Amino acid sequence: MADAQPARGRWDGRQYVPGQLSGLAVLCLVFIPYALGHYISCLLRTVNAVLAPQLVTAAALSPGELGLLTSAYFFAFAIAQLPVGIALDRFDPRLVQCPMLLLAALGTLAFAGSHDFAQMLCARTLMGLGLAGCFMAAVKAISTWIAPAKLPSVQGYLIAAGGLGAASSTLPVQLFLRHADWRWLFITLAAACAVIGLLILLLAPTPPSSPRKPFSRGVLAEVYRHAAFRETAALVLVPHTVFFGIQGLWVGRWLTDVGRLPEQGVAWLLYLGMAAVIFGAIAVGMVTEWAAKKGVDTITVAAVGVALFVIVQCGFVLGWRPSFALLSVLFTLIGTITGIEYTIVAQAMPPSLTGRAATALNLLIFTGAFAVQAGFGQVVGLWQPDALQRYPAVAYQAAFLLLVLLQLPGLAWFVWRRRRPLARNAVESVL
Repeated sequence: MADAQPARGRWDGRQYVPGQLSGLAVLCLVFIPYALGHYISCLLRTVNAVLAPQLVTAAALSPGELGLLTSAYFFAFAIAQLPVGIALDRFDPRLVQCPMLLLAALGTLAFAGSHDFAQMLCARTLMGLGLAGCFMAAVKAISTWIAPAKLPSVQGYLIAAGGLGAASSTLPVQLFLRHADWRWLFITLAAACAVIGLLILLLAPTPPSSPRKPFSRGVLAEVYRHAAFRETAALVLVPHTVFFGIQGLWVGRWLTDVGRLPEQGVAWLLYLGMAAVIFGAIAVGMVTEWAAKKGVDTITVAAVGVALFVIVQCGFVLGWRPSFALLSVLFTLIGTITGIEYTIVAQAMPPSLTGRAATALNLLIFTGAFAVQAGFGQVVGLWQPDALQRYPAVAYQAAFLLLVLLQLPGLAWFVWRRRRPLARNAVESVL
């Protein structure tokens, strides 16, 4: 992270002043504060999976209420994406992120004090609204202060920070619960949200001014019409929604129903899968930078990664019995390639649109993840479970086959577009 953009400014220990921001300053004042926001966002997003028994007992929740309560976070994320993106493009990211994290702290604290389903639902929604800008604010800040050539690896580190947050919501949370009640956990997390928000406000430098575009449908249309945005979305969007929708729920159910693994074994594999996000994200950044030095563009790296991701899913379709456990970890490890679309868009879009571009992607990703997660369940539900409520392998094979078929057109379209210029150049050389 040593290659910061020159002539941006420097930090003199008290305030931001014109000059140059060193690589160490970028690490300490930009990356770490914003990465902490993404970390806490991913932790709170996934923590209900571990706390489900405590929450059910505390509020007498039915399975349907528990599902609705958990998904409220994602619903709030989705509806906040465009407003947050507009705010990030019009204002300093730290001035957007700090009040939102304070709002998240309020929602998290309210969740700690909730005693029934309605209170928990409102608090969880408020929590999601406050954390909805963590990743985009980080992307906006990093793309401002990091040289474009370093964006893939630095954004890989950012995604790894989110993976660390998701991993922290499993075994570390279980360890915390041995010493304190779940309500104290949320009080602690609320304090962490507030502290991170204040760190961003006090430490993050003010970015250089750039032309601000007023909100209009035309500006949003400009994002969706941008060639890089459309090409990236066509290739990576569906795989990204598959990654989010399946990893968060159905990989665990598949290990239970098809793999016949006990709960403890499933929990351990899910923890390994979340840890794989960290290594996968860092590896994606390193491979992307290495490929750039060899003259291979980022979208081509994404295409190779998506192809590998689809091959792993074919293992689910074919019921690759040599190692169901390995398949579950490979799904998460290779699936991290889908996060590369943020890098591609950030590199290609003008600075005044990067915030809206990231949130436009998020809006499509979260909406698609809802559809994938719900649709997968509908397909599996076409079969009857056994006496232990385990669905047959063929049900999951059919659902994964449908997902593979949905991802193939994007890969085929990419290959066709790349081969067309090659064919044209070959004809011209003959003539």
